Amino acid sequence: MLRRYALGFSSVGRQFSTMSSSTPMEDVIRAKITAALNPQTLEIYNDSHLHAHHKAMQGSTSRETHFRLVITSDAFQSKRQPARHRMVYALLRDEMALEYGIHALQLRTLTPDEEVQQQQKKAGETQASKDVAQKPLSTDET
Repeated sequence: MLRRYALGFSSVGRQFSTMSSSTPMEDVIRAKITAALNPQTLEIYNDSHLHAHHKAMQGSTSRETHFRLVITSDAFQSKRQPARHRMVYALLRDEMALEYGIHALQLRTLTPDEEVQQQQKKAGETQASKDVAQKPLSTDET
């Protein structure tokens, strides 16, 4: 099953390497994940600037080495987190193998139902904190 996600996408990286983009690695990530997982939500955060001082990054001219991804897809249905992460890693293995390619990925992989549950939970927490903030202070009138 994972093999299906890993194969057939290596040409995407070559396709983008000839384009002039200020974010070629992000473009490849977006293209591969979109093609393979058809995500309802895909958020890509480039956190490379937070890690530029690390020893492993010395000598690197790449400004795209550390990414945080939030992916919501039906393709994750009935799969546990490790399997979902393996799917994404398999898609991006060529980019991770490059000397100054992707050095680190932080993944948040959700099904559409899980995303809705998290949004509802967050909305409930926000409402609860508003209720607490609006609650009048009790005063003793005796």
